[in-house]
Amino acid sequence: MSRVEVKKTYKLYIGGAFPRSESGRSYEVNDTKGRFLANAAKGSRKDGRDAVVAARKAQPGWAGATAYNRGQVLYRVAEIMESRKSQFVEEVRAAEGLTPARAGAVVDAAIDRWVWYAGWTDKYAQVLGSINPVAGPYFNISGPEATGVVAALAPQRSSLLGLVSVVAPIVVSGNSAVVLTSRDRPIPAITLAEALATSDVPGGVINLITGDPAEAAPWLASHRDVNALDLTGVAGTDLDWAQLEAAAAGNLKRVRRPALDGLTAIEEDWLPTPDLSRLESFLETKTVWHPKGR
Repeated sequence: MSRVEVKKTYKLYIGGAFPRSESGRSYEVNDTKGRFLANAAKGSRKDGRDAVVAARKAQPGWAGATAYNRGQVLYRVAEIMESRKSQFVEEVRAAEGLTPARAGAVVDAAIDRWVWYAGWTDKYAQVLGSINPVAGPYFNISGPEATGVVAALAPQRSSLLGLVSVVAPIVVSGNSAVVLTSRDRPIPAITLAEALATSDVPGGVINLITGDPAEAAPWLASHRDVNALDLTGVAGTDLDWAQLEAAAAGNLKRVRRPALDGLTAIEEDWLPTPDLSRLESFLETKTVWHPKGR
């Protein structure tokens, strides 16, 4: 008798747990040749709201951790991914239609991206902060701090490397993240969630919602308890980045626009080593005055 393969129904990742969508909906995920891979939860606005609540609850503790500790935690994610590398390679290959060698290179880059950002946790403040010259017996110091809860649209084509390249710089400084994953290529994202759950990332710091970004993105953009918005993943969807940016103006969110060709959102090239601009997009600068002693 031939064996029947057990197909998986993937869930969301919210608050460190794996709930089903409150709507009870799921959808089929196929590879690039149209072959069935698995079912994924179709997240709703209510799931987005739950994710924002979880992110808000987790953010102060994560921001209050030492920079060294945050670096250790992010490095631990890379360790877990390395131990599951073969699974990531196969899932990226199926999701993106890559050769095994190319998929392996993409997964290597995603793992290395965590290590790269982990190394910046205790250094970005020195690079992006300053001691300002003032006339008077005072120290005037400007330093970057996390802005709070960041909602992000992950890239639609780059199912793992693009996702990591968006998420890692958000959480480096102590922000928490609510991320809408690639609709058609969500499986590597949920496997990443399993790596996050078995590493030391506190529950609620990173929340991943699968499904159609068009359902939750407009609502997250206007959500008053979301402090910043990353529109990177608008490319490849029916969403209008300008409308989302306008919706975010209700509570003066920081907004990172997608890469643009004119006014059209385009997919970025994720393989080159990044700079600090993405990390800087989700920081606030606090300036303090302190009297000098004699």
